[in-house]
Amino acid sequence: MRIDQRRAHWADEQPRTRWVDQTAFHHPRPDLRLGARRHRVERAGGGAYDRISVRHTVHTSTAEYTLLLNAPDWLGHRIVGEALRDAVAELRAVDLTYGPNQPDSLVSRLRRDEISPDSYPPLADLVDRCAAMRAATDGWFDAWAVPGGFDPGGLLGGWAVERAAARLRAAGIHDYAVLSGADLTVRGHAAHGGPWRVAVHHPTDTRRAPLVLEMTAGAVGTSGVTGRRGHVVDPHTGEPTDRLAAATVVGPDLAVADAYATALYAAGPAGLAWFRTGSDYRPLFAHHRR
Repeated sequence: MRIDQRRAHWADEQPRTRWVDQTAFHHPRPDLRLGARRHRVERAGGGAYDRISVRHTVHTSTAEYTLLLNAPDWLGHRIVGEALRDAVAELRAVDLTYGPNQPDSLVSRLRRDEISPDSYPPLADLVDRCAAMRAATDGWFDAWAVPGGFDPGGLLGGWAVERAAARLRAAGIHDYAVLSGADLTVRGHAAHGGPWRVAVHHPTDTRRAPLVLEMTAGAVGTSGVTGRRGHVVDPHTGEPTDRLAAATVVGPDLAVADAYATALYAAGPAGLAWFRTGSDYRPLFAHHRR
């Protein structure tokens, strides 16, 4: 389906993501809204009688996460509750164990050369992902180009969400959404039985109709919509960058989408070249600052 090119750079369909032109047809309201400081759950009820629908919000030292679970009734409330607690525990564990602002975290110990990257398998995975994104973005995402050394903050939140989502799948829950600020990952179907309908609002022009994604698997990562200037550093100069007002990227994995969005925010329009070589990731918005 063709979408308005003024609202996105590409109209290609992502695997298991349907792009809907909100202006062309009448559709039910979205399940989730992102962008324009409207990162919220639009509706959480309305589930089928044979489903268990759960909404839960958890706070860590750096972020707020909302988990929406839509589990089959036969799984039972006890197992669903245990899966939710397991996913929440993973989010808290990532914050405590890998957060660069936690003085005793593995990342902080790595920065102090107390341990090596391969001391713990998850830490090695985190370091490898950062290295891969540095290569994929021509150095515009560089977890090592920060004061004090290694800082994976540009993808750590997405990495935490994907690890929590893996806990849900391991427990047999394959229909869920996990949100953090302007970022999310979804799988399966919403409580109403259809794909998750995600309205992505333009980051600066609130008069524009949102771009609506119907998703059964995928993630949306965003950088810049908080309104804070200078929170992303140009890794080549060490200075804060504000070439764009915001950058939003969609793709299969939230950690990667987050890193791409951070790098695109830093690089500006030059970063659009990363998505023209058959990548599974696409920018929805790369909006210039006025």
